[in-house]
Amino acid sequence: MDTSSPLESSIPSQSSAPVEVPTSYRDRSTGLQVFGVIQIVLGALVALFIPMVLLGAVMSRKVTGVAMPMGTYMMACLTYLVLAIALVTLGIGSIRARRWAWALTLILSWFALIIGVFATVLMTAVLPSSFASGLRRAAASNPGASDFSTGITAVILTFVIVLFAVFLVGIPLAFVLFYRRKDVEVTCKHRDPVERWTDRCPLPVLAASLIFAGAAPYYLFLSFTTPLVPFFGKYLTGIPGAIGCLVLAALDAFLAVWFFRVRLLGWWVGIVSMALRTISAAITFARGDLLQAYSRLGWKPAQIEAMSGSPVFRGRLTLWWSLLYLLVIVGYMLWIKRYFRATQSEV
Repeated sequence: MDTSSPLESSIPSQSSAPVEVPTSYRDRSTGLQVFGVIQIVLGALVALFIPMVLLGAVMSRKVTGVAMPMGTYMMACLTYLVLAIALVTLGIGSIRARRWAWALTLILSWFALIIGVFATVLMTAVLPSSFASGLRRAAASNPGASDFSTGITAVILTFVIVLFAVFLVGIPLAFVLFYRRKDVEVTCKHRDPVERWTDRCPLPVLAASLIFAGAAPYYLFLSFTTPLVPFFGKYLTGIPGAIGCLVLAALDAFLAVWFFRVRLLGWWVGIVSMALRTISAAITFARGDLLQAYSRLGWKPAQIEAMSGSPVFRGRLTLWWSLLYLLVIVGYMLWIKRYFRATQSEV
């Protein structure tokens, strides 16, 4: 007997009805296997970044005589490790045509594509001035070194930007175009007829839930490695920063659960909190001194000086990007509002 309430049964979800397999659908098992192998290869490549980060930390200490803060490279290593495990796991699931692998791969591909587009645009805007700044510092430390011509510099920058665009935009776009096909979805649901946890929540809402689920351990890790939180005009560091990180971790854990359950209260808390957090960050980026905050965290003057040469820490670039981020987040939250309905306990 179906004991669900009318309100709960009206929530759109992939598990609300059995999958009807069209008689004319095209089996995409071969494509799933090919893309699954590509995911496994990408996961192995991502794992190689871990020793590169550690090697970079060692080389930086030898060159500058100053060790990088442990939290900086440990966070990078942990991120690459999690991403590598996720890619390999999803690759195996795709080869086996599991419906959870289809859903999570499609979500991850959209994440990668959106982030890749933003990163490529930011890199195109920042890389030329960063490259020029690096050349000026090199010329100052070694006056006898030959200068790069404008033409050679342009060729190098173009090659780097195109290379990153291929990996950050081209590959995610290929995954999105393949996994969003109806035949791919039907193939996975036909070969894996058992309901999975990813079927219990609409994919757009599941994507938001996964964002919050990933942010919660991120802030938890920051609380004892790099306790730094922008708070309406100033940066909280030390114990206040750690408390702020823990509060954000708890909030994101709450939002992850309530979004997965498609609760209307979770949506309201989510959109209000994200708006406040991004506005707080924008005000802090405009008024606060980020380099001074890093100095309070124990960064050495040589490291602060190297950071100050980056265009990211000059002007209003960070402010404008935070405002753009706010528009994207609020727009997405408003778009997925249609999936949320108030339950009896919330009315």
